[in-house]
Amino acid sequence: MQRRQFMTAIGGVFVAASLPLQAFAQSATLNVVATTGMIADTATRVGGDLVHVKALMGPGVDPHAYRQTRTDILAMARADLVLWNGLYLEAQMEDFLADLGRKTPVRSVATAVPADNLVSHDDYADRFDPHVWMDPSLWKYAVAAVRDAMIEAAPDKAATFTTNADAYIAELTGLAAYTETSLESIPPDARVLITAHDAFNYFGRAYGFEVTGIQGISTESEAGVNRISELVDMIVTRRIGAVFVESSVSDRSIRALIEGAAAQGHTLKIGGELFSDAMGQPGTYEGTYVGMIDHNATTITNALGGNAPVRGLNGRLSAGS
Repeated sequence: MQRRQFMTAIGGVFVAASLPLQAFAQSATLNVVATTGMIADTATRVGGDLVHVKALMGPGVDPHAYRQTRTDILAMARADLVLWNGLYLEAQMEDFLADLGRKTPVRSVATAVPADNLVSHDDYADRFDPHVWMDPSLWKYAVAAVRDAMIEAAPDKAATFTTNADAYIAELTGLAAYTETSLESIPPDARVLITAHDAFNYFGRAYGFEVTGIQGISTESEAGVNRISELVDMIVTRRIGAVFVESSVSDRSIRALIEGAAAQGHTLKIGGELFSDAMGQPGTYEGTYVGMIDHNATTITNALGGNAPVRGLNGRLSAGS
């Protein structure tokens, strides 16, 4: 693909960027940058061999607090397509992405979910919960958004992108069915999910769980002493047996719940580690979107008294995962 080089300032950094002089060439590879691992994995599945995908945020990274580095700025400025979640997930990057969008194709995938399917933010009337990937049935809209963005960037590859997206959506349908079947095996009175922050609202709505996050939708909020005390009282009164840590959020508040419950003579265990705002390690099954959701569903089911295969839907979960 022929490109015209120019110097441009993005995010206060001057970079050598380029603009395409013609449509995506048949033999070229589409250079895609995605903010989160979930989006990057989806882009890889939709694009296949026709794309090169770079994820900015790896395992254990909190997207609510993430700020772009100079390396990130260079990668995004030189990309053919930048994909981000939106709905204020990447709160610290919004201004930068808006600026970048005047020079580079930048597309939000979570905003493809119909507004009437979004969960309203508790504190802001004009905002929504960004964690749409927690419901595979909603993540299908993100897959379609990635497909459409790639077709816009490389229209001559539309057939391949469409075929790949259709196959991936069919896989997500199976994932949603497994998740529902597994979670239904949990006794109804045990379907209470307590985690570090409110990342599981879409999960709770889809599968009939009462979900409580110690912090709010954003990890930028802090859990005060009163909040911890209220939750401890609720846990002890209702005899809740397990809470869950998150791979991308400090377990400090979860430990405070366990200690507070113990002080009242109630044993509270950690039911396992869940993937919320980031996936598992690259190269592992848990490092894929399907593996991430499979891990969460299987872990929650077995910790709360249900019955799911230890190795999950595809028999690929790590031992002890």
